Amino acid sequence: MTKKKNTAPKRIIGTRDRIDFVDFALFDLPCKIDTGAETSAIHCHHVKLIEKEGQELISFKLLDPSHPEYDGVEYRTAKFEERRIRSSFGHTEYRYVITTQVQLFGEVFSTQFTLADRVQMKFPVLLGKRLLKNQFLVDVSLVDLSFKQKQQNLSTQTPL
Repeated sequence: MTKKKNTAPKRIIGTRDRIDFVDFALFDLPCKIDTGAETSAIHCHHVKLIEKEGQELISFKLLDPSHPEYDGVEYRTAKFEERRIRSSFGHTEYRYVITTQVQLFGEVFSTQFTLADRVQMKFPVLLGKRLLKNQFLVDVSLVDLSFKQKQQNLSTQTPL
């Protein structure tokens, strides 16, 4: 059986942008586009496994108190797995991977994110190949294309 090829035109994305996490009501988070990373990552802390009503959940807080969008909310989901991840430094570690919805260019995508300690990194979010593949082309001379489109759409909306 052959896979059906995605014939939709690919969007151009720059080397960095801002992304909305629909499931967590977090908006305009700075993100770095990384074509070398397989899976996307988001900065989090206080990651722990819990059991509620006989179901195993993962609990975590996104970002950290120094980030302007930090809300201190403890998020929980049953949509997770533990996976072996190789870092850009070649180190292998086990990380939890969640499935969530994000919005770029006004379109919602369901994708996976590793829950990672990115406190030392400039960007709290890294977008990897699983999200980019068959959806986007990266132009390294551009930045914030989705965010600029969102701002333009907001400025052209007429008030009710």
